[in-house]
Amino acid sequence: MTESGKPSQPANVNEYTSSHIQVLEGHEAIRRRPGMYIGSTGERGLHQLVYEVVSYAVDEHLAGHADAIDVTITADGGVRVADNGRGLPVEVEEPTGKSGIERELTELSFGSKPRTGYGVSGGLSGLGLCVVNALSSRLTVEVRRDGYRWTQEYEKGTPITALTRHEETSEHGTAIAFLPDADIFETTRYSFATLSERLQELAFLNGGLAVSLTDERPERPVRYHHADGLRAYVAHLNPYPPSLVHSPAIGFESENEDQTIFVQVAMQWNTWPLRELRSFANSTRTHEGGAHEQGFRTALTDLVNDYARRQRHLPADDEDITAEAAHEGLTAVVSVKLARPVFEGSTRTRLSNPEADAYVQKVVREHLTDWLDHNPNEAAAIIRHILNSSTGRGKE
Repeated sequence: MTESGKPSQPANVNEYTSSHIQVLEGHEAIRRRPGMYIGSTGERGLHQLVYEVVSYAVDEHLAGHADAIDVTITADGGVRVADNGRGLPVEVEEPTGKSGIERELTELSFGSKPRTGYGVSGGLSGLGLCVVNALSSRLTVEVRRDGYRWTQEYEKGTPITALTRHEETSEHGTAIAFLPDADIFETTRYSFATLSERLQELAFLNGGLAVSLTDERPERPVRYHHADGLRAYVAHLNPYPPSLVHSPAIGFESENEDQTIFVQVAMQWNTWPLRELRSFANSTRTHEGGAHEQGFRTALTDLVNDYARRQRHLPADDEDITAEAAHEGLTAVVSVKLARPVFEGSTRTRLSNPEADAYVQKVVREHLTDWLDHNPNEAAAIIRHILNSSTGRGKE
């Protein structure tokens, strides 16, 4: 992977074909049990539809084939998501007689993306587009690929037109426009603020990716592009410079030898007592934390104690600095991208991979120790802040 979290060896466009899609079950199962796939039929589930389509586009970015995603809340209350990636496959596969587009949008498929060279995959890992289609009263897909523009229309997960080839084009990418089914969702009104927050978050997590959001109800455009990645995210979360213990934010990243896990961390201490740790796995917010958070917390507490004693800020006979004190006033973002993430529960809010715990600990110990050693004045300010924190030492 590169500095922005992209795999170091992008997948070849010819490796992404219809043959990589495996069938599990049809769209009727999704319409009968939508909560199993998107968590709820309320506002959270409604917005999850957008996130699933956007996740497909982010995967194209991570594979090295897209650098822009444009999201539009359309005047009729639907959503359109467009990217400049490779475009969904259009060739027909035997014996199904279906195009890659139709299979992706109508069959619950698992494993299509990982088998095409995606090092990681967000969303429902290959299920997202089918789920969105099944829960939409109508959906239109437009693909630019293989020298032409292609379109197809669906209603409630079922194709109502054949895949149609249009004019020649040298462009490439996929655009999906959908209208959520009012018979399924408690509300079909999208929140600009909710979508804006998540899209900005994705721009922070995927440095180099430009994400835009436009609301046609009336028009209200925003665009996010953060080359500085997670350090820009931490700066966004810490908008009051006078309260900072040190500046700029600390940031580092690392990938293991097998290229199966990529870790990015950014952190900054403040004089205020509040703390905030945001963690992500494959660009999905892990609200309940998990292995990667545990690895960060463990390594940080141990490292702060080791450094404080090594620099004689903490006498040998004094009690250790507690985890509570070490995290006093800390704002941090921990992002991991894994080839095979394991989540607890259908809502994917807690990461279980034990290797994430071990590797995050290793990365934090190595890189944060190096930063402290090379920035002695800032390091001393951090240790003084921790030692003088209101939580004190010897408390849990």
